[in-house]
Amino acid sequence: MINILILGAAGFIGTNLAIKLADNKSDKVTLVDKDANHFSNILKYEFSNVEIRESSLDENEDFSVLKGQDIVYHLVSTNVPTTSNLHISQDIKANVLFSSNLFEACVRYGVKKVVFISSGGTVYGKEAKCPLSESTPTNPISSYGVQKITIEKLLYLYNYMYGLDYRIIRLANPYGPYQRPNGVLGAVTTFTYKALKGEQIQVYGDGSVIRDFIYIEDAIRAILNIVNGENKHRTFNLGCGYGTSIKDVLNSIEGALNLKLNVVYTAPRAVDVPVNYLDISRYEKYYGKLNPFSLEEGIKKTAEFLRKEYL
Repeated sequence: MINILILGAAGFIGTNLAIKLADNKSDKVTLVDKDANHFSNILKYEFSNVEIRESSLDENEDFSVLKGQDIVYHLVSTNVPTTSNLHISQDIKANVLFSSNLFEACVRYGVKKVVFISSGGTVYGKEAKCPLSESTPTNPISSYGVQKITIEKLLYLYNYMYGLDYRIIRLANPYGPYQRPNGVLGAVTTFTYKALKGEQIQVYGDGSVIRDFIYIEDAIRAILNIVNGENKHRTFNLGCGYGTSIKDVLNSIEGALNLKLNVVYTAPRAVDVPVNYLDISRYEKYYGKLNPFSLEEGIKKTAEFLRKEYL
């Protein structure tokens, strides 16, 4: 039996990860977030091997929940890329200090492995040429990216000093079931939701911004391959491996759902890197071809979920 702990488990990635991990009945999965009411999506599955706990997940956290855990997933973040430059020192304190305390506690409690979901979209910045490999210099233009790269460096340090094993997943832009369609994160999910409701879709800039979108099921499958695999690398890019413009996303939604979209273009945002997509050859070298769902397939699956849950 493996004891698995997910911190920040009630969000989009945590929910999908928890559902997949709980499939293996021989493992014990403990889910922690600030408010147990946010676990309604997990609770309806009635998993016998899942325990839900509420905790502050801030600088006052005592980390006693780490006792007896083998693998710890760190999904805790207090901010999102688009607003992270508004409260830089506050967010660095909340996220970097928490992470340092967490890794310290992992050493203390003998945790075997820490898995950190970093950001393939923000750690590299805007100067580098795409596709971006793991060796690309990291020069973020958002505080969010700075925090992620600092947490990555802390993991390297705790491994160097104490032998704490870790995996870093620099994740692109995941979308799909259980992502809240509220427009804060996740262009594909938000646009699909607004398309289904016949609502106006707001696009920053002219739609030429290019991103790497990965359906959540593909992302979770790859994350688990990385976590359970053994090789010399501990940091992996994870996306679909090619770029798609926002304009092409909108066209794909129109095509997949056979709907006419109501799109409004507004001023671009300074935090948006013009082009960002990832080189996933390191992942594919060790774990085989990713073969992700096409964007249209992913949109159809996402729309099916949204109709069932929200409409």
